[in-house]
Amino acid sequence: MNTSGNGFFQTLQDSTRDEREALVATPLVQDALGGQLTTERYVAFLVQAYHHVRHTVPLLMAAGSRMPSEKEWLRTALAEYVEEEIGHQEWILNDIEACGYDRDRARLSTPNRATELMVAYAYHVIDRVNPVGFFGMVHVLEGTSIRVADSAADAIAASTGLPRKAFSYLRSHGALDIEHVQFFENLMNRIEPPEDQRQILHCARIFYHLYADVFRSVSADQAQRLAA
Repeated sequence: MNTSGNGFFQTLQDSTRDEREALVATPLVQDALGGQLTTERYVAFLVQAYHHVRHTVPLLMAAGSRMPSEKEWLRTALAEYVEEEIGHQEWILNDIEACGYDRDRARLSTPNRATELMVAYAYHVIDRVNPVGFFGMVHVLEGTSIRVADSAADAIAASTGLPRKAFSYLRSHGALDIEHVQFFENLMNRIEPPEDQRQILHCARIFYHLYADVFRSVSADQAQRLAA
């Protein structure tokens, strides 16, 4: 499966380039990077981020619990991710509040269908297919954040005038999170079974599409229900 000579991580990067570019080309990302995102659309994005990020720790724990004994090193890695990810959904609610919207209404809101489907697919892969496939989701969400989060935060702040405290989620997942990227790259380069590599690659491609659908589902009017 790995034919790059540089490890599976590079294969994963190279093989999902088209899907990655399609996600970055979605109107929400382009408007964010271009300084065209309104406060309302930014808040609507944050609400969907909350609804999938709140599942991150449960998904990590579920994947760890289903790792076979010969992959104990991956279970240990997932436990480290759990430590890193605990409470991040609360950061998003803090950002929503800093934008002038009601955090409790955001917490109690119903996720968009696209968000619910992405989360459901992650549980399905862990429960019914191969828990290693969950790393396809990690690759998509973390890789996308590293690439665009800081630039998007800068552009949104400039166009909306929102305070720095409204961007804790984006800033925490930006380019400064380089140690996280290196950690993931090292993990992927230890994945040797061809079937595991195929599963991660397959899931990454699907998660790129599902995450793009989440972005496409965001609209400014969804923030109106959260007005403080």
